[in-house]
Amino acid sequence: MEENKHVECCHTHTGERKSHHSDEVKKNLVSRLNRIEGQIRGVKGLIEKDTYCDDVITQISAIQSALNSVGKILLEGHLKSCVVERIQEGDDEVIDEFLVTIQRLMKK
Repeated sequence: MEENKHVECCHTHTGERKSHHSDEVKKNLVSRLNRIEGQIRGVKGLIEKDTYCDDVITQISAIQSALNSVGKILLEGHLKSCVVERIQEGDDEVIDEFLVTIQRLMKK
């Protein structure tokens, strides 16, 4: 995905792991999350107005799809930077961590 080309992960001087997304990627992710937040408020309004259930479920499905897109962007950036970096450092445990992360995302 093109959005992730400037994602880096590193360890801070305290040993804490952090990801460092480019301003472009952060802006993209925050924009997507703001839209999702608006969609959720919209669904709440639909429920409060007793909107037909199927219409509400359709909106919930769109929200889930949008969240999956955010997850895919983060996952791709994580794989291409953090995971690769840690493997290059000799930390093979990151592979098991990554597999658990994928399993968590696939449950949804």
